[in-house]
Amino acid sequence: MTLPKWGLVSTIKAPCRDILNFAAHHLDLGAHRLHIYLDVDAPEARAALEAHPRCHVTLCDDAYWAQRRKRPEKHQGRQSLNATRAYRRRPGVDWLGHIDVDEFLIPTRTLAEALADVPGGNLTARVRPVEALAPDPNDPGGPLYFKSCHIRPKLRGPETEVIYPTFGAHLSGGFLSHVSGKIFVRTGAEDLKLRIHNAFVNNVQIENSHTLPQTLLAHMHAPSWERWLEAYRYRLAQGSYRAELKGAAAAGTPMNTLFSMIEAEGGETALHAFYDEVCTATPALRERLAAHGHLHQIDLDLDAKRSTHFPDHA
Repeated sequence: MTLPKWGLVSTIKAPCRDILNFAAHHLDLGAHRLHIYLDVDAPEARAALEAHPRCHVTLCDDAYWAQRRKRPEKHQGRQSLNATRAYRRRPGVDWLGHIDVDEFLIPTRTLAEALADVPGGNLTARVRPVEALAPDPNDPGGPLYFKSCHIRPKLRGPETEVIYPTFGAHLSGGFLSHVSGKIFVRTGAEDLKLRIHNAFVNNVQIENSHTLPQTLLAHMHAPSWERWLEAYRYRLAQGSYRAELKGAAAAGTPMNTLFSMIEAEGGETALHAFYDEVCTATPALRERLAAHGHLHQIDLDLDAKRSTHFPDHA
């Protein structure tokens, strides 16, 4: 049996090192093609990607948008348009995944084998996320841990309140970002449009009935207090915590509302306390996660992969 070829599309605004880490990790997994759209130019990364035979890089500058349509103000709109464009322009693969620069596929079997098992009638295959935890402050050089959550919402809520006793009632699965995951889409469908978490054909959302159970999506959404705080204001105003989104919040409390309440009560100190309970791999949190089967230890080894695929940027 000939295994399917797979690739990724991603619209990226990030430093050179992060871009090449993302590319190197997925090239190492066997990606046949990476379609990278640079939302803001990163000249060193662009040159390295352009030199790699399995990478196709597009600079989304004024000239790029002038040839198409008005540049969407929100990055989510730019992501969707670029992903759809890559899908429709013969992406060179049988399956195209749409993920972000801070997301890393972690399969326990090859992705080609997993995608080969997707029933022929399925246009999409979903990968479920795990969210990074910051290192234990008492063991800063320790393993990298991730948390997962129950896929069934009715069971997710009670578990979350036990695992995160102070804030769990306000969070879906204890996640700060999405719990729905991302999708691969079988190529060749007519009038298909890609979005962030779903795809549409003839403006009707495709039912995502198949999940790749042996593949995780490791999301580095809040890998340290400093990096999370650096991105926090943007996410609150324009990103994944913006007011019109419910995000990962539970019990009808949008993430924007939750964070605004926390800040109003205690400012940055209260935000840090929230982060410590929900996002830091303390022994107590690891124990509670492990008791529910939601603790994962993953070694991404990104420096070694970047050295292999982009030796000039080792």
